[in-house]
Parts: sequence; C-alpha cells; structure tokens
Amino acid sequence: MDTESSGGPGRVLGRRQVLRGLAAGAAITGFPHIAGAQAKVLRIGMPTILSGRVAILGTSARAAVQLAFRQINEAGGIAGRPLELVERDSKGRPDEAAKVTRDLINNDGCEIIIDGEASSGAFAVHEVIRDLPVLCLHTCSETSSLSADPKLHVKTAFRCARQGIHDAVAGGTYAAKIAREKGLRRWMTCSPDYAYGRDNTAEFLEFTKLFEPSIEVVDQVWPKLFAPDYTESITKVLQVKPQAMYSALWGGDLVAFIEQGNLYRLFANVGFFSGGLGDPPVLTAIKQLPPGLNTAYRYNRNYPGKPANAAFADGFARIANHEPTNWAWQTYLACQFIAEALKRTGGRTEGAALAATLKGMTLASPFAVAEAITMRDTDHTIVGYPVAWGRTVPKAPFVEDFAQDDWGKILELEAQWKKAKGYA
Repeated sequence: MDTESSGGPGRVLGRRQVLRGLAAGAAITGFPHIAGAQAKVLRIGMPTILSGRVAILGTSARAAVQLAFRQINEAGGIAGRPLELVERDSKGRPDEAAKVTRDLINNDGCEIIIDGEASSGAFAVHEVIRDLPVLCLHTCSETSSLSADPKLHVKTAFRCARQGIHDAVAGGTYAAKIAREKGLRRWMTCSPDYAYGRDNTAEFLEFTKLFEPSIEVVDQVWPKLFAPDYTESITKVLQVKPQAMYSALWGGDLVAFIEQGNLYRLFANVGFFSGGLGDPPVLTAIKQLPPGLNTAYRYNRNYPGKPANAAFADGFARIANHEPTNWAWQTYLACQFIAEALKRTGGRTEGAALAATLKGMTLASPFAVAEAITMRDTDHTIVGYPVAWGRTVPKAPFVEDFAQDDWGKILELEAQWKKAKGYA
C-alpha cells in the first residue's frame, strides 16, 4: 500500500512518488540506473590459455587488454565506469573454456566477454554465448567456419581476429609465385590435428593450387595439438623429400618443431611456409632462426609503418616485457571496438544493443592496411587488416619484405569460396 503525505520537508515519499522520481531522472540522464550506478565497475571477462606450452597466447592477449583498459580508464572510463578485466585459465581445454565462460557471466558479474581461446576452445565459448547472449568478441581463433558458416551464427558474437580464408588467398598467391620461380612442385604439410590445423592447411593448399596447378601434395602429417616431440613427423618429411612444405603449427609447438628440425638440417633443402611463424616472441624464442623461411604476417612494429603502431608496441612491451603477438594486436583492437560500441549505446551493456552498433562499424586503426578496419555486418568478422607474407632474417625485425595481397581480390575469392562451401 502506497503512503502519500502532503506535509512539509520531512514528509515520507510514497512508492509511486519514488518511481516517478526515478523515471524523471532516467529521462534526464538517458540511463535507467539508480543514483551512483555510473561509477560501478564494468567487468569484462576473458577465458583464455594462461598455462602450458602455448600460454603466450593468453598472457599476450591479457597484456593487450591491460594496456587498452589502462588507457580507457585514464581517459575517464565509459560513461564514468572504469573497465575491469576478469580472466580465467582454460588450460587449453574446450570443456574448461565453456565452464569458465559461464562462471564469468553467471558468478563473476561480467557483462561482456573477450574470448581469448584458440580455435579448440572458441567454438565452445561460442555456444555458451548462444545460451547467454552477452556481447562476445573472439580475438584469437582463426578457423574460418567460426564466422563464415551461417549455421554457427550467433547474434552477439563477433570475430576480431584474422580469418583463415583471408590468409589462404594471400598465402596461396605468395606461395604459387615462389613455386613457379623455384620449381617447387612436390609439397608436404605438417599441421596440428584439430579444426584450425585441418581447415587452415586445406585452405592454403586450395588457393596455392588455384594459382599454380602444377603443385602436387605428396604427403601430410598431423601431429597432435601441443605435442612435445616432432621427431616422427620430421623423420617422415626427410623420408618423403618434398621440395616445399606448409605448416599451421603455432606458438610453442612451432618453436619446438623448428628447433628439432634444425637438428636434422630440415630447412636446408625444403622451402618452408608457415602460417604462424611471424609472431615476434615465437621468432625470438627460436635459438637459431633459419633465414629465408616464409611466414604470414602476425605482427610487426614496422608494418604497417605508422607511429601509432610503434606506440602500441612500446606500450605493450612495458607490460609484457616482449614484443606484441598476433593475439595481442587483435585483442587490443577488440577493446577499441568494445569501447566505441559502449560509447554509442551510452554505456548500455545489453548484448543486443552492443551488437547492433558493432555491425558494420569502421574504426581508424594503427593496424589497418589503409586507415581503418571494418567489422563486417554480414558475418561479424573484421576486414582491412594486414594479410601479408614475408621472409625471415636472423636479426630484428626478423621478418622483412612483406607482400600485402589486394583486399579486393581477397574478398572476391572469399565470396566464391563461401558459395562453394554452401555458406553464401
């Protein structure tokens, strides 16, 4: 029962008067929250890999968020709310990735998720977001189907990471040119046996053969993800004697493979093409980096050659004590997309509201090939980032002579690929 009073300053306000007052305040501020709510910390959760052989994926993604949030908070936060990162270690297990994501949302009060999982865990996180539709940005998974397959589409999930099909077009163009010039006809592959490794390798070969039909794949080996010993795979390569090989190994796995390969002089007679070698910490972790290996762009402070890119590298290195990784720039970019989306919603954190602003959003970025990177509205993935290949050199910057493929050609061939896959 409402209590009304017509008395003086000490009157008791009734329930209807309180509600009317709150409604009036909401109309003035634009935020339907109680007084003081704008100062409440906005918690953003990140499931990722923080232990094990590929922990650099998670630790570098975390450092990128720390850098971005520090800059955002020093500028006043979002609508007066400081951002706080809550990270959880999935240990690289998909079941654990799903569990910690649910915990971050249900128990830790996280209103947005930055998915810092490899592809093995990203699909699990994706399905959690289907059930708990907060905004989610995948920042590490590169498996094309995560965003390309319309059957997997989740309205509040976006990919702020390079996509395998884009790299495949650029890699195929680059590899085919070298194959023609050097007569590299017999090819072999060595990639991790899970979704990303299988898909990435198939896409690279598809487009390399498209641009140079004379190429023949004579054998393929599929070591387990996070395998400690690659002797069996290396021995098979030495027995088959291909002229060139492609690998989708990454992180600590790729370091182990190259160092073990060096013991057998594997790279002296085999042209090596890698989708994951270009991460600076990976390059510097290899004790004897063979010159002339071919790698996709992952990150380089000198490319794109913009002062803001070098400033990002310096800021990141002060936190992480090493150069940024591919996962670092992608996660930092995700934080910028999140901040802009929050500004456009006036601080509202509902997944649907944030998703509506992200669809088609274009942001000026130090990582863009031109001036900006766009979050494509059709499939929630970014375009306009570096899709380039280069060659290793023994000293910093470790990769030189980047060859950037044309984004117009990439998008045209991607559309054909989607149609062939039944995605379009």
